[in-house]
Amino acid sequence: MSKKANTQTSSWVSKTIKFLWIAFIAGIFGFMLFVWMISINFLGLFGSLPDFKALENPDSQIASELYSSDGMLLGRYMRENRSPVTYEELAPNLVNALIATEDVRFESHSGIDMKAMMRVFVKSILLGQNAGGGSTLSQQTAKNLFKTRTEESSGVLSNVPGLRMLIIKTKEWIVATQLEKAYTKNEILTLYLNTSDFGSNAFGIKTASETFFNKKPSELLPQESAVLVGLFKAPTYYSPVYNPDNSLRRRNTVLAQMMRNDYMSREEFDSLSALPIELDYNVANQNKGLATYFREIVKADLLKWTKENLKSDGSSYDLYGDGLKIYTTIDSRMQRYAEEAVTEHMKELQKLFYKEMGDRAPWVDGDNRVIPNFIEDAVRRTEAYRLLKVRYGNDTDSINIKLNEKKKMKVFSWELDEIDTVMSTMDSLRYYKKFLQAGFMSMDPHTGQVKAWVGGIDHKYFKFDHVLRSKRQPGSTFKPFVYAAAIENGYSPCYSVIDQPVEVYIPDQPVWSPENADGKFTYEKMTIREAMAKSVNSVTAYMMKKLSPKIVVETARRLGVTSDLEEVPSLALGVNEVSIYEMVGAFGTFVNKGEYTKPIYIDRIEDKNGNVIQQFTAKKRPAMSEEHAYLMTYMLRGGFEESGGTSQGVNWELRQDNELGGKTGTTQNASDGWYMGISKDLVSGSWVGGDDRAIHFRSWYKGQGGRTARPIWQNFMMKVYADKSLGYTKGPFPRPDRPLSIEIDCDAYETESQRFADFDYDAQKNDF
Repeated sequence: MSKKANTQTSSWVSKTIKFLWIAFIAGIFGFMLFVWMISINFLGLFGSLPDFKALENPDSQIASELYSSDGMLLGRYMRENRSPVTYEELAPNLVNALIATEDVRFESHSGIDMKAMMRVFVKSILLGQNAGGGSTLSQQTAKNLFKTRTEESSGVLSNVPGLRMLIIKTKEWIVATQLEKAYTKNEILTLYLNTSDFGSNAFGIKTASETFFNKKPSELLPQESAVLVGLFKAPTYYSPVYNPDNSLRRRNTVLAQMMRNDYMSREEFDSLSALPIELDYNVANQNKGLATYFREIVKADLLKWTKENLKSDGSSYDLYGDGLKIYTTIDSRMQRYAEEAVTEHMKELQKLFYKEMGDRAPWVDGDNRVIPNFIEDAVRRTEAYRLLKVRYGNDTDSINIKLNEKKKMKVFSWELDEIDTVMSTMDSLRYYKKFLQAGFMSMDPHTGQVKAWVGGIDHKYFKFDHVLRSKRQPGSTFKPFVYAAAIENGYSPCYSVIDQPVEVYIPDQPVWSPENADGKFTYEKMTIREAMAKSVNSVTAYMMKKLSPKIVVETARRLGVTSDLEEVPSLALGVNEVSIYEMVGAFGTFVNKGEYTKPIYIDRIEDKNGNVIQQFTAKKRPAMSEEHAYLMTYMLRGGFEESGGTSQGVNWELRQDNELGGKTGTTQNASDGWYMGISKDLVSGSWVGGDDRAIHFRSWYKGQGGRTARPIWQNFMMKVYADKSLGYTKGPFPRPDRPLSIEIDCDAYETESQRFADFDYDAQKNDF
């Protein structure tokens, strides 16, 4: 080659090298310019990045948690089922599995792993091989926290093919380096685990540990940690529930990475990789766990609270994303006993109901005749019918076809929990209407704190709450308010009345003359304590006549009954509808020395950092004197202590060495069975009946509250006393410090009001 050729070649090489250097430097500066433009979202072309304040206070959606008074998690309110943990709450093997699999140089880089990036560039881009994404844990945390791949963070250029991913990756690099400056390595790792999606509606390591293994993150075994870390690659594809073979293979890959990076020995790997995956799988939802009905009631209150209360910055609280901690008054042990008491009794009661029902429909009128078109009328009140009406309008033929169309479904069953079957909407409605429902609530009368709340028999299939939302006729459980008015107006529990017909004249209406439950009158003299114990209607009607409905209504309201009450004589027998919630509160006044305490079920609300936002206290007010309140506990004890009392059938073990009070209640056709029970420490109420009043036992005897509702209270109290850790003991109701001004020793009681020999009932006729 000539000298000239060599010179030309040398010049070409020199120019090429110079060009490459210029291109390289220009590329570096160009990329730096590109990064800078993205960091400031130049002209809105790239989409926004979080500011430094957001980096220091990342706004991840954290579920709010509902706790019992004894610290048990009852449930969560969430968009994403996420609850954060601290680094100290993580099992070391979990941390090792994560680093070994996702970012082996996590401790040494500053947010960007150049070796990993070069590997991806060479293998994935130049050679066309799949070498993974090369993202560090810091970058993945940035993606989780700030949603860098959503439309909200997109700019004009984000829709350009090939450029979108480069912009996204650059954003994640920028945020990752900023995270490394703002947080320690442990904090970044914890942030990542707290914000990752594990599938099965589990967001964050705490929820994932509970969902798949029913454990805390600190309790995870190495093989369990490997399963969860394996889910990061693809939560559904590697799900141990839906794709167990894939999950097992991925778990062993994670274990192999741990061995390769000296986090476990070959022997440990061989042993653990041979094990099957053992799950304790339970997806959190509002139909499972304790206090399902209660959680829905509290949610409504909390949503109202978030609208009425603001943060220090003026923004509203978010129940589903602010990670609030709500501490309730519910005791998880007592809640469990209440749910067990309801389930155990209702399961057996439903069998008796089926047996009495036989092949006949249970929806009957006052003469026990089956109500025609009952289901056809009932379906028009359902959501399914409303949606079909929206779809088909007045095309009744199409609506009826859809209502009677068979389809696969699961239905509730006491025997099997759920039954897979084929039914139409009409079939399922006809099936569900045959179930009896129940409600139960127990409260500490001294503090007003609700300890147990059971709103129905199964929240998944029967959503309606029968403690607060439902109002039903209380029957004879309303009678204590009549006798409370009598006690306050100077009558002694020993005051005697003859069990005979009572007539009350009302203008322009038929004479009201109630019968006793058995349709008979004894024409014998009995004390009002004995009459209330036996639930004798005639004596209660007589006392209502003596007092007037107006006085009884005023007394009931003062004691805590908030529902509408009509000033009519039949109010004495409980014809106006009330809720268990208000009845328990009102009966609590008797036990709480005459002070009404409104039932309370939220103790306090804390923010995600544990700062108390609001502390709740029960509203209290004096309602009757301490002496009169004590006399009413004495009256209610009559059900247990008087011969023929409606609580005489209560288990002797519960009654022994104990003072208890109680009152049964049954409506006229046995649509509603009630029982209100009191002890020195607890006031409880239970109700049993059909969701429709037409659904009930045909026999009043079988449907009365002493058989339908009282056993729930009895079973609950037996369980409570048996659990010594609760601290509830048997014993008497405390007497007032001052001597009673009214005699309760009926042998010594003698007043003019007791002498009935010449009493003329006709002379007592009056209009109310």
